[in-house]
Amino acid sequence: MHIHAAAVELTTDGIPYSEAFNDVYHSSAGGLGQATQVFMAGNRLPARWQQTTTFTLLETGFGLGLNFLATWQAWREAGAPGRLHFISVEKFPFTRADLAQLHEAFPSLAAMASELQAQWPDLVPGLHRLSFEGGQVVVTLGLGDALELLPQINARVDAFYLDGFSPAKNPELWSPAVYAQLRRLAAPGATLATWSVTGHVRRGLQEAGFHVERRPGFGSKREMLTGRLADDTPPPPAPARERRALVLGAGVAGTSVAERLAARGWQITLLDENAAPGQGASGNRAGVFRPLPSLDDNRLARITRAGFVYGKGHLARLLAGGHPLRWGQTGVLHLARDDKQAGKMRAVVDAHQPPADYLQYLEPEAATALIGWPVAQGGWFFPQGGWIQPPSLCAANLAAAGDRVEARFNTRVAQLVRDSGRACWQALDASGAVLAEAPVLILANGVGIRQLPEAGALPVRLARGQVSHLPAEAGSAPKMVVCRLGYVSPEVDGVRCAGATFMADDEGTELRLAEHQENLEKLDFILPGYSAGIDPAALDGRVGFRPASPDRLPMVGPVPVHQPVAKETPLHAIERHPGLYAVSGFGARGLVWASLMGELLASQLEGEPLPLEQDLVDALDPARYLLKPPRPQKGNEE
Repeated sequence: MHIHAAAVELTTDGIPYSEAFNDVYHSSAGGLGQATQVFMAGNRLPARWQQTTTFTLLETGFGLGLNFLATWQAWREAGAPGRLHFISVEKFPFTRADLAQLHEAFPSLAAMASELQAQWPDLVPGLHRLSFEGGQVVVTLGLGDALELLPQINARVDAFYLDGFSPAKNPELWSPAVYAQLRRLAAPGATLATWSVTGHVRRGLQEAGFHVERRPGFGSKREMLTGRLADDTPPPPAPARERRALVLGAGVAGTSVAERLAARGWQITLLDENAAPGQGASGNRAGVFRPLPSLDDNRLARITRAGFVYGKGHLARLLAGGHPLRWGQTGVLHLARDDKQAGKMRAVVDAHQPPADYLQYLEPEAATALIGWPVAQGGWFFPQGGWIQPPSLCAANLAAAGDRVEARFNTRVAQLVRDSGRACWQALDASGAVLAEAPVLILANGVGIRQLPEAGALPVRLARGQVSHLPAEAGSAPKMVVCRLGYVSPEVDGVRCAGATFMADDEGTELRLAEHQENLEKLDFILPGYSAGIDPAALDGRVGFRPASPDRLPMVGPVPVHQPVAKETPLHAIERHPGLYAVSGFGARGLVWASLMGELLASQLEGEPLPLEQDLVDALDPARYLLKPPRPQKGNEE
């Protein structure tokens, strides 16, 4: 799916205008006044913010972002407690540069607008999560068609801003299908507001279950419309949960979820059998950070894209906080294996037309010039990709979490026990002594999850990977990550990483000459002749064990009880171990998965809007294998 950027057009009065819809983006009486008097006042804001610790808004049509900026400003000025979630969808978003130009007309919002522009996502499809005010104000921005995105949003919405273009000019956004989604998403007591009082809009909202009424309008509009969910009987209050978790594993999976929970005020005890964070599968000197597109935009493509875009923001926040992260945004060149794959890679770029700073297709001559080494095939170039040193990401996550995470290393967990009476999980050592306990237990311990009976429903495979360390001169070519059935990194501390092998169910920990030779063969396939003069017997390297999944997607969410389940059973109806969650199955893509998977699980535990579309959340659910037994996994992960 291709996202078409909106063009900047202005009326003679200087009002932003959409030629595609032949309509203005906001009232000629003023966009900020409309945001305040129609949308906020129509939903009785900011008064309602003082009554809750979390408030969720959903807007139809992000446009210039004026409703968000005005709401954020009011939230800040009100000193509202807790977190504000602002969900919005936009089919034709502005580019960052155009947004900055349009925001110049609103100097009172300049500082906030600048922050929004700085976090503005790549214009690629799907949900994008942005974070402001230290995580207290969160935007979930859906780029794409609202009719496709709204059914995929998982949230309980307290107030709606209905702000699409005129119903006469954009009828799909004012349709029964959209109203049904508003009803599905509405929390008890949900309200709505819009400047439109068109008859079919009123009737449609009423048929969907909202009481609506006309009120005096704003500017040239004589009237506006407000509404309230008709059936607003509140559900019984959920039992209070102690916000305390026990996390097993201090790799990129465990530290990512620990950091995301700590940012929400949780206290975390993190246990790892190694002496420092990031020593298991996350222990390599340099790993690849890039998405993996596909022509049909399949689940793997969509989730790696979401993980890549979110991950870039997470890395930027860690660096801004001064945390000890090492990563190089050198770009990643993914060369085609052969002419057939080159054609497919070119077709992906032609079909999806991604922004050039996100993905390009380079012909062989351009690829050769880019990396400074002759290659016979072209391929994908990800200008914003690069390499990450995984242990540094783990350490930066823990540093960002601060004293909300108590990390205990050299601590091996032998057994898990659930104390049902106290609704508490306990981690025991080999002697049966309690190491730590918490009401929530998160399994992020790599291949160690296979030894825990409670995770028996998860078909996690062990995949041995050997990386070869090649001596390199500083600044020598290539100066970026290059992939082709393997990868080679730029020089990092005098060493290039090349590899990696993929040996399923092989538990050998020793460095092997044969696997060094295999990595050098891959290196020559990537960069012909590059390994000349390198003696495989003289190479150092590292062996790690990846937790792989049969379908190449992570396993994130509540852990199911290992028992037979009928194929027709809905995922939500499958029995789960109370308080037990998994973040596993990352395979060779832990760096692109980890940050977003931590945000996903933290959002699930907090009952917040989810940062991924529901069909992708279902595709990551650890219970999926009970409904469809996995097929044998084949080959290497590239």
